[in-house]
Amino acid sequence: MQQVTLNNGVAMPILGFGVYQIPPEQTEQAVSEALAAGYRLLDTAAAYGNEGAVGRAVKNSGVPREELFVTTKLWVQDAPAQDNTLRAFETSLNKLGLDHLDLYLMHQPYGDVYGQWRAMEKLQREGRTRAIGVANFYPDRLVDLILNNEITPAVNQIETHPFFQRAAYQELMREHGVQIQSWGGFAEGRNDLFTNPLLSEIGAQYGKSVAQVVLRWLTQRGVVAIPKSVRAERMAENFDVFDFDLTDDQMAAIATLDTGNSLFFDHRDPEIVSWLAKRRLDG
Repeated sequence: MQQVTLNNGVAMPILGFGVYQIPPEQTEQAVSEALAAGYRLLDTAAAYGNEGAVGRAVKNSGVPREELFVTTKLWVQDAPAQDNTLRAFETSLNKLGLDHLDLYLMHQPYGDVYGQWRAMEKLQREGRTRAIGVANFYPDRLVDLILNNEITPAVNQIETHPFFQRAAYQELMREHGVQIQSWGGFAEGRNDLFTNPLLSEIGAQYGKSVAQVVLRWLTQRGVVAIPKSVRAERMAENFDVFDFDLTDDQMAAIATLDTGNSLFFDHRDPEIVSWLAKRRLDG
């Protein structure tokens, strides 16, 4: 498996398995099958409600802990944010059944971001998590966080797919030492992604599916991808993307699909900010 090296020297697989929107009752089997298929990067979140199932799958997998790269995410915390962040971390760690995380992400750029981040810095310094990062931060919020804190986020997980490619933002992150990670890499099938003529034509040249072309496009750009599936055969297909390379012309052609806009929601939209910032998790 190809890896990227984060800004603190930690190695992270460039392709992993995400569990967003997988119901808790299906998550344990899905993660078990993903681990059996070879995935070693697992991505969950407190807000997904399935950390416990991920942890059970890890425990029963027989895969040595040192081979795994486990990520979970902190939801927006009420004041005092620093204390509540530490408690939220312990809750997630206990649900996962682990003694440390590989990556802990701030899930949303809302609330007392700086209080949350200072607590996360403490967790990294103490070795409770090997790296810390953020998700859904737009450039202004990311740069502000970097300039006003000691530890630069190792990762920013953002919506990235052929219709919202984030190329300029990726370059900005690279300049600051932040690794881009994609969520929604398949755009959840929107804009008829899986039947897109260009992606289908490129796939046909290599005997690959549209999904495989998209994952190769992401990883070839240096974007960490975390596709989700509950089907073992699809997991295996998504993992089989390193035996071909897209040409410069093909990469340029895919670049023309970029609309420059989210297909889901804008984290700068006041209504979205209000809805997400007010949501609280139980337990």
